[in-house]
Amino acid sequence: MKLSKAQYDEIAQFLGHVQPTRQSLRKLKEKFPSQSQSTLLSIFSQEYQKQIKRTHAKHHTAEAIETYYQRYLNGVMKNAAAPVLLDLANEVDFAPSLMARIVLERFLQEKEQAIPEDQLRAKGYDKTPDFILEVPVAVEGHIIHWIESKASFGDESSHQAYLQDQFWSYWNRFGPGLVIYWYGFIEELDCHRERGILLKDCFPTDIVTLRHSMAQR
Repeated sequence: MKLSKAQYDEIAQFLGHVQPTRQSLRKLKEKFPSQSQSTLLSIFSQEYQKQIKRTHAKHHTAEAIETYYQRYLNGVMKNAAAPVLLDLANEVDFAPSLMARIVLERFLQEKEQAIPEDQLRAKGYDKTPDFILEVPVAVEGHIIHWIESKASFGDESSHQAYLQDQFWSYWNRFGPGLVIYWYGFIEELDCHRERGILLKDCFPTDIVTLRHSMAQR
């Protein structure tokens, strides 16, 4: 499913005024009934991830961590059966799973068993597309040497990040390629076809294998 930038902006603007809850997801489906539910869910998840990234730093200051930890301890002491973590996360507008991690790390730090941060990335790791074609194919008149599959909706910010971190690197190494956003994408983003990056929202059916095509001539 392809969305215009205006359609996507309308959905993103709506999500900016609601809490990231299941109730809000239902409201989203009711507000945009003509859009695919899987596409809306993907956009919903990505917008929530962006929100978490924007506010991540303020929740990880020493003061914030200590405040959350003490509030958790006090809450559990008052009522061990109460959803203390969930209530605290909702109050400060943070992901419950990440709030639980903050509390757990603070607890283990107190017990001198601190968990190291997940910041160890393999340096020099060479990323490659999902599929590198031994025999190039043509899709809608464009030569394709590789295919990358994304189980998400292609919004502007995520697509630009993929272009910078992955797609142009693939293009430099392997030539032009195809990116499939299985939950759709903003149609204006499909603007690099002539430069060698083609966007689709499903696997193409009009593939022409170049070796086979040349043999028939």
